[in-house]
Amino acid sequence: MPGAQGDTRRSILDAAQRIMSHKGFAAVGINEVLSEAGVPKGSFYHYFNSKDAFGEAMMKSYFVDYLADMDRVLAGPGLTSAQRLMNYWQSWRETQSVDECQGKCLAVKLGAEVADLSESMRLALKEGTTAIVDRLERVIAAGLEDGSLAIDGDARATAEALYDMWLGASVMAKIHRDISPLDTTMTVTRRLLHV
Repeated sequence: MPGAQGDTRRSILDAAQRIMSHKGFAAVGINEVLSEAGVPKGSFYHYFNSKDAFGEAMMKSYFVDYLADMDRVLAGPGLTSAQRLMNYWQSWRETQSVDECQGKCLAVKLGAEVADLSESMRLALKEGTTAIVDRLERVIAAGLEDGSLAIDGDARATAEALYDMWLGASVMAKIHRDISPLDTTMTVTRRLLHV
């Protein structure tokens, strides 16, 4: 969406990501998001057909930004595939802070909640998380080729297991309000990749 309309829509989505990364989806009303975005209350349905369509758009926008950040981290010029992959996990650890994830943990915060509330949001989450695992698989395969890492299974299964493990550790870090699950997961990740 070009121009001011696109900017307004993006402002609404950005505000929603910031708020919902703390409160969740169901606990946040549209008026709170619009107020945070500085958009008049009556204009929501000009940009979105429903709260469900809004949630789907928010998740898709989140993953576009997340995947662009991930691609930047994984591009790491002059580094081995293993180094690039470990930089990604280190970035994950830093952005999944217990108290403040700066909107970088929306999949962690909303995954279980919206999967049962909205089929369109569940599918947006599935598409986004699959794209993350696809990227992890490619870097693991490249690491096998350049000899910077080794695994005991295939690249896809390892990528899926690592992502699942990090997602779970992020949830546990929030539950315990302690980042030690992320530190433990980093240690296990190094072992699984033999780095």
